[in-house]
Amino acid sequence: MSMIAAFYGGKSILITGATGFMGKVLMEKLFRTSPDLKVVYILVRTKAGQTTQQRVFQILNSKLFEKVKEVCPNVHEKIRAIYADLNQNDFAISKEDMQELLSCTNIIFHCAATVRFDDPLRHAVQLNVTATQQLLLMASQMPKLEAFIHISTAFSNCNLKHIDEVIYPCPVEPKKIIDSMEWLDDAIIDEITPKLIGDRPNTYTYTKALGEMVVQQESGNLNIAIIRPSIVGATWQEPFPGWVDNLNGPSGLIIAAGKGFLRSIRATPMAVADLIPVDTVVNLTLAVGWYTAVHRPKSTLIYHCTSGNFNPCNWGKMGFQVLATFEKVPFEKAFRRPNADFTSNIITSQYWNAVSHRAPAIIYDFYLRLTGRKPRMTKLMNRLLRTVSMLEYFVNRSWEWSTYNTEMLMSELSPEDQRVFNFDVRQLNWLEYIENYVLGVKKYLLKEDMAGIPEAKQHLRRLRNIHYLFNTALFLIAWRLLIARSQMARNVWFFIVSFCYKFLSYFRASSTLKV
Repeated sequence: MSMIAAFYGGKSILITGATGFMGKVLMEKLFRTSPDLKVVYILVRTKAGQTTQQRVFQILNSKLFEKVKEVCPNVHEKIRAIYADLNQNDFAISKEDMQELLSCTNIIFHCAATVRFDDPLRHAVQLNVTATQQLLLMASQMPKLEAFIHISTAFSNCNLKHIDEVIYPCPVEPKKIIDSMEWLDDAIIDEITPKLIGDRPNTYTYTKALGEMVVQQESGNLNIAIIRPSIVGATWQEPFPGWVDNLNGPSGLIIAAGKGFLRSIRATPMAVADLIPVDTVVNLTLAVGWYTAVHRPKSTLIYHCTSGNFNPCNWGKMGFQVLATFEKVPFEKAFRRPNADFTSNIITSQYWNAVSHRAPAIIYDFYLRLTGRKPRMTKLMNRLLRTVSMLEYFVNRSWEWSTYNTEMLMSELSPEDQRVFNFDVRQLNWLEYIENYVLGVKKYLLKEDMAGIPEAKQHLRRLRNIHYLFNTALFLIAWRLLIARSQMARNVWFFIVSFCYKFLSYFRASSTLKV
């Protein structure tokens, strides 16, 4: 019998960010392993004309929850969706709902955050810092609360090479940052943002570090733990391999390459691609929730959920396997799904030559105009290039994260819990995982039919030929211009032509003598 699964039985659990990628997988695992839990409160806002109940209905009717419905047929009755907006004071939660949360909640999993690297500082502070502060205030008023689990990121201190399981201070106190966001105008905030984030690459990593400081400073007597996952990717094993439903992590990179937009990236091939499957993060999170509530550590423990220390995979190896999978199972034509947004969450880097990608985009748009369709490739490519330029930082560096607490927790689990809540990435086969990841993007994110593979292969070959043809033409034009301007280039060209002529003459003479 799993001690962790039994622990969550009968519990009332609050999850922020439950409609996000990790939040959904966390809910699924909870219901599948502890179907007798009492209730899961999720904070939901209306979106795209959908009510909170409609959004919950949409989540439960996804492929992800198929197994849950077998073990917990009344799962819809155990989810209590509460309207909330993390941008508002007290999250705009009604008085009645707030009272229920304060009086009933046993465990809090704080997963909500903005993960956009280019978010304005004001918005990033509100969601990643101020919202954390307000949730801690709520938690301090919950008499039945047993544990508060805060999901941060392993890159919150990416300005360091070696990162320990400690909270590193930021030069400016979080409270001062929060207060300043209330009265400074946007222009001033944009001007001071580079000075505030310092040697961190973006507002996301900076505000996640501030969020950790808030947890440390305002935890009071709460039992708190912090989990720092690295790049969160598709599921490894549960509830089935390769499930993914958004463009975060490598998913956008896979789509861009699979659709023919991305031919090359500027990255360090031997840099560690510290990818971690989402179900691994969820298993660690639930194990940490159990351990924090039952063992009540004297201080806030930080758990690194990374793969580089135990089972490293570099960007070169990952890219090779992605391309190998494309050869077997390519994606369908680009632009078939106009609602897909390839531009905001792609983890990659700058192209070796932006011109060699923009020019084909312009040509393709010209073709679309001729065929009476709306041109959009150039706009898409420009936005993509801007996005990947921000992410170059992460594909050209490697980090070392200490994992003493994570290893300690693993040793505390029973053999059954180590099986049911497995977060040991040493068992992960990267080649198999990446192939499942690519297939998952195709099936679950793009919803492409596997029957369309022959046509997709033909489309991929056409895109490749166009790319080669354009690069050849570009080289010949550049070489022709160089010959016209440089005597040395002309001499080299005449030497090459003369050598080729003599070689062919020798080859013909040799063939004649043999006959």
